[in-house]
This record gives sequence, structure tokens and C-alpha cells, in this order.
Amino acid sequence: MQQAGPYLGLGTQLAATIVAMFFLGRFLDEQLNTFPILILVFTFAGAAAGLYNFIKTVLELNEKRKKGK
Repeated sequence: MQQAGPYLGLGTQLAATIVAMFFLGRFLDEQLNTFPILILVFTFAGAAAGLYNFIKTVLELNEKRKKGK
């Protein structure tokens, strides 16, 4: 369980990034009357940023784990 600890929050962080960007896009669409363009743009940008951070973090954790052995 101790080895899995650093990985447990990654899924939540990925989902939170996507959801936050969705709501930001939705808010801006309502303000600028551009529905649904900004929702789509911000959701995909949030997914890309979230996946990038997820992969980067997993690779860093794996490197630390390899060096620790």
C-alpha cells in the first residue's frame, strides 16, 4: 500500500483538471455568447494538460522508485 500511495491522487487530479476547464469554458461561452465553442476548446485543453501532467508525474515517480532500489 505504501508503494501505491503516490499514485492514488493522480486520477482525481486528472478528472479535476478536465472538469475545471469545462466549467471555465462554459462560463466564458455564456459571457461571450459563443456556445459551444469554448466549452469544447477548454475541455480538450484541460484533457491534454491533465494527461500531460499525469504521464509526467508517473514517469517521475517510476524514476524515483527505480533509484530507490
